[in-house]
Amino acid sequence: MDVVEYTPTREQYAYTFGGVAPTMRVAPGTALRLWSDDAFGGVLRSVDDLSTAKVDLRFVNPQTGPFHVEGAEPGDTLVLHLVDLTPARDWGASAAIPFFGGMTSTDRVVTLQEPLPDTTWIYELDGDRNTVSFAARHSDHRIDLPVEPMLGTVGVAPAGGEARSSLVPDRFGGNMDTPQMRAGSTVFLGVNVEGALFSIGDGHYRQGEGEACGTAVEGAMTTTLIVDLINGGAPAWPRIEDDTHWMAIGSSRPLEDSWRIANAEVVHWVAELYGLHTMDAYQLCSQIAQVPVANVVDANYSVVVKVAKALLPRADGLRRHPRRPARTRTVSRVPLKIGASAPQLKGRSWICSSTAPASWSPAARAGSAEPSSQPSSTRAPPSGSARASPTRSRRRRTR
Repeated sequence: MDVVEYTPTREQYAYTFGGVAPTMRVAPGTALRLWSDDAFGGVLRSVDDLSTAKVDLRFVNPQTGPFHVEGAEPGDTLVLHLVDLTPARDWGASAAIPFFGGMTSTDRVVTLQEPLPDTTWIYELDGDRNTVSFAARHSDHRIDLPVEPMLGTVGVAPAGGEARSSLVPDRFGGNMDTPQMRAGSTVFLGVNVEGALFSIGDGHYRQGEGEACGTAVEGAMTTTLIVDLINGGAPAWPRIEDDTHWMAIGSSRPLEDSWRIANAEVVHWVAELYGLHTMDAYQLCSQIAQVPVANVVDANYSVVVKVAKALLPRADGLRRHPRRPARTRTVSRVPLKIGASAPQLKGRSWICSSTAPASWSPAARAGSAEPSSQPSSTRAPPSGSARASPTRSRRRRTR
């Protein structure tokens, strides 16, 4: 099958969901291999690079996209199968940013406390061992941690003509910062505008639940995904399915409202899957749900509620999605039921994987070339007129 590869220039970065013209049009069934920059735009490259000097919070979480999905209309369901996430650099960065994070004063949690020290950590990535190395700033301790790639931001344009910052998670998706957004997961997002206009970005080489200090191991990412579309059946809030769980993500403040949103979404989903009364689904989920906290640092807090498939009778979350007609197509000569939670494309194309192969290197993957690291003389505005044509996109046919 054809894989469309796309690397944006810095002038093509988007910093909002909504308010930005699409960078290209794609049809349902298209496979995309997308390069995205890290949350800082690649400006934190050493421990001497500090956020106060290098990072402009108006221009963080640069998005790759948006992509116009042909045939998508409000009320439809955009489906993104995350096939592969591969680090696109051999280093990642994390930082304690003054007045940002879960354990400091912020603009919304105001105290008389002084800001925590502006500090940067650089994590070296070992592709052969598939690890990133934590190096303490105040001692000589080093600890190797497994690489667990994920996307912090996946979202569509909001309803009502809104343009929302790429720092914000909400019902359109956005900056949810959940480690569940990894290879092998299928994401469901309600379409709000014609074409859906979805974007991705904010790659993390790993992140603890909650993202306590406000940043993960931020890194550029090459993401391979398949775009699909369900006519109607839009979920009220983002849903995720993988081989083991059905999940929903709620984003709000206070944190318990995020949990209520996600819990209600899972209750409704389980009721739909099994034909249960809402009260029975509520009781069932009360006994089996797990609640990982995604983030407690963004403009809204995000909570995941998930239920394990192993505890329930077999049901296909995609095939049983409301008003979704079952269909089958062939991808790379492998019959692929779209109802499968995560496409496993075998042979000489690609396989769902959340780890870098043993031979990984920054230049090893086609399509992982990044834009110039030099600051652009003009920065992409948060919203604006038509974007430059995707001159750096190309098609590659897998064999």
